[in-house]
Amino acid sequence: MALATRPERRPSIARTVWDSTVGKKVIMAVSGLIMLLYLVAHMYGNLKIFFGPGTFNGYAHWLRTLGEPALHYEWALWIIRVVLVVSVVAHGVCAYQLSRRDLRARPVGYAHRKARTSYATRTMRWGGVILALFIVWHLLDLTTLTVNRNAQPGHPYQNVEATFHTWYGDVIYIVAMLALGLHIQHGFWSAAQTLGAGSATRDRALKTTGTVLAVVLTAGFVAVPVGVMTGLVH
Repeated sequence: MALATRPERRPSIARTVWDSTVGKKVIMAVSGLIMLLYLVAHMYGNLKIFFGPGTFNGYAHWLRTLGEPALHYEWALWIIRVVLVVSVVAHGVCAYQLSRRDLRARPVGYAHRKARTSYATRTMRWGGVILALFIVWHLLDLTTLTVNRNAQPGHPYQNVEATFHTWYGDVIYIVAMLALGLHIQHGFWSAAQTLGAGSATRDRALKTTGTVLAVVLTAGFVAVPVGVMTGLVH
């Protein structure tokens, strides 16, 4: 008498998506757009520093009371942080795994080393590394205040000033924002292609939109350290 065999278990939809190259690209695109939306809101909030400590500190306090009374103090902020952490980790892991797959598929380099892609495309990998290291620095600097020697807990305006009164704070931030601009310039178009928004007629508009977003966000973020250095923020 033959023994009954257990039917082969099919992988879940989530596992199928995660294991596929297309699925990883979709995860990268969606997580990238989530981070882009956050960056737009974050830049808007940062620019409030030009209206003085009362406005900037008031905005920081509003973020912590967002959603009250339905949510407790800082709950909304923590929800945003968790979504961002998940997005950053998913984006980074998928980028690394896709890069490894690409190398395995093409173990022998091209015979001609002439650059075939834009500068932004070629620097996406290193730009991602720079941004990952910057996120760690940024959290230690303005969230935990670990590396901000002149930090005053509960005084975000003064803490931003303290960061950009140091040469290394300016250099780290500006270099990271330039890397961010390059990342957005290519990443926005790439995400649109992955999600099916690209076409022969829309490619030019998508690339232009990506460039505009990159320039605006870079300029908006860099304006803060420049404002402190030039005395506009004091």
